[in-house]
Amino acid sequence: MKKKFNIIFKIIFLLTLSYQNTYSQTSEDLYRKIDLFTEVLERIQKEYVEEIDRVEIIDSAISGVLQSLDPYSAYMSPEIFKESQIETEGKFGGLGIEVGMESGVVKVISPIDDTPASKAGIKAGDYITEIDGEQVQGKTLGEAVNLMRGTVGSTIELTIRRIGTNKKKIFKIKRAVIEIRSVRSKIFDKNIGYIRLSSFNENSASQLRKKIEKFEKDNKISSYILDLRNNPGGLLSQAIYISDFFLNDGEIVSTKGRHERENRKFFAEEGDGINGKPLIVLINYGSASASEIVAGALQDQKRAILLGERTYGKGSVQSIIPLKNDGAIRLTISKYYLPSGKSISEVGVLPDIEIEEKNDDFKINTETDNQLNYALELLKS
Repeated sequence: MKKKFNIIFKIIFLLTLSYQNTYSQTSEDLYRKIDLFTEVLERIQKEYVEEIDRVEIIDSAISGVLQSLDPYSAYMSPEIFKESQIETEGKFGGLGIEVGMESGVVKVISPIDDTPASKAGIKAGDYITEIDGEQVQGKTLGEAVNLMRGTVGSTIELTIRRIGTNKKKIFKIKRAVIEIRSVRSKIFDKNIGYIRLSSFNENSASQLRKKIEKFEKDNKISSYILDLRNNPGGLLSQAIYISDFFLNDGEIVSTKGRHERENRKFFAEEGDGINGKPLIVLINYGSASASEIVAGALQDQKRAILLGERTYGKGSVQSIIPLKNDGAIRLTISKYYLPSGKSISEVGVLPDIEIEEKNDDFKINTETDNQLNYALELLKS
């Protein structure tokens, strides 16, 4: 058993070295490192204060390989992979937050509308330091996410550090079944169509199209507001469909990766779904990934005015690759670039009109939403 255990870890270590481009090392260096890794594992088996679970250790090793690549690559156990498939269909259990890693700390990319996290007051950019009193520092993203999972109806305590505040914040949140209503709409002043898109799941593009078609049929709409604030992204295909809906032609986004098959360009087909009517897109720091593709494409093609704050800056494409154990790996396979050729990674998309956000709940309330108010006044003028 011990021999088999060491062989497994040698394989894992070889994969680690491969992913980190160690092909330039000499064979002698390579095997010295493998022997060192095996020695460390043997010491852990013999000397660690508690008996280790070999299955968990192997999962942790795989997670470590992927986490060393970038903040978005990760191992998904069979349970997590199954839940992620439900999530893209628009319904899942949990708190309702999209998280990532930054310098070893779990960071909130965005809370999702009308979920326990958003209702409790969790904000994009918050750092989660403790989960139910347990320190998060040093854990993998997968381990932290597992700590946040639990039975629907149970309560979890998150300790948060927020930029601009000195004291830590503690939030007690009750887990719930999260049903994502990705598209909400409203008409302002009888002729301004407002569409809020809170995620990019499998139904987002069709829902948005139906809402706008209904607006166009039943009302005299003169202009539109597309609200992408606190939208953490989702499916690349949906970002392309939605960008295409508002564009008559031109490039939407390009992807560049290590392999030729990942180098692709996506273009809009003829036909603007709102017939060239004025369009304002609302963005903030919680707008990430697919949201940035849409906002950046519409800005670069001079199709919309972006209003709000700089976006998150997640400019990479992850592919979900199923594994034999019914789990999967989420692996960064390419980075995407706007029509201007700019990369979004670590930079984000800058608004044309920068307005600091003073609204927290995004309940389509013009009394508290200063950015929405500004957009409405701009369209009326």
